[in-house]
Amino acid sequence: MSDFLMEMIVSSARRAEAARERTPLARPQTAGPHGRLRAALAAPAAAAHETGQPASLAVIAEIKRRSPSKGDIAPDLDAVERARAYEAAGAEAISVLTEPDRFGGSLDDLRAVVAAVNIPVLRKDFIIDPYQIWEAADAGAAAVLLIAAALPSGSLGALLDECHDCGLDALVEVHDADDLERAYSVGATMMGVNNRDLRTLEVDVTVSEDLGALIGPCVLFVSESGVGTPSDARRVRVAGAQAILVGEALLGTPHHHLAAAIASLRGIGGPAGGAR
Repeated sequence: MSDFLMEMIVSSARRAEAARERTPLARPQTAGPHGRLRAALAAPAAAAHETGQPASLAVIAEIKRRSPSKGDIAPDLDAVERARAYEAAGAEAISVLTEPDRFGGSLDDLRAVVAAVNIPVLRKDFIIDPYQIWEAADAGAAAVLLIAAALPSGSLGALLDECHDCGLDALVEVHDADDLERAYSVGATMMGVNNRDLRTLEVDVTVSEDLGALIGPCVLFVSESGVGTPSDARRVRVAGAQAILVGEALLGTPHHHLAAAIASLRGIGGPAGGAR
């Protein structure tokens, strides 16, 4: 495990423990509607099937202020304003980074964005404790990210079950064939292929192309990181991706250009991807 990933796991565990002491939570007694994120991301392909047209990519637009690889990206970002702009521009869902130290996020951002938009919101963080899933449910999120490389298989499966019990979708992030095998072994049905190596922080869209060949049609395949141009989007679409998670490319786009930027990444009117 890389120093960066270990740093994030240790920090996440400390934050979860401090939050538990500060604000006791339990599993929600009544689970919210399960499947909101998956349904939103599957909608473009379903609509294309009905009309006989090529399927466009669904877009998860991300909110973050900085990253370990780039430093400050949008330090003065107003999360609610940006989320509303993403929704107006046609994004199917929004990802909110809640990690504070390296990404500049917070649960307050998550709560505010959920309250401001009508599309599903994903909590993106280094989730290692059921308490963090309860936090996401309490904030009204539709889903959380589970990083396979950060979790032993037993913990990954337990947290996946916890998401289901809380009415949340889980986007299980994988980066290599071993991650993919473990994700399949615990029953993941929505996988995010991270093109960024969490050991080196380098990005290579070839990761989505390589793993896409191993992902079956019953799994909803999201390509994450490094998809910044229509050419990148076409590559992962041909590899079988049904959705993309895009942060830096959209964060640097003015509000009045977001609709065009998202449409260009979707690949509307382009060649259909692999048989899925």
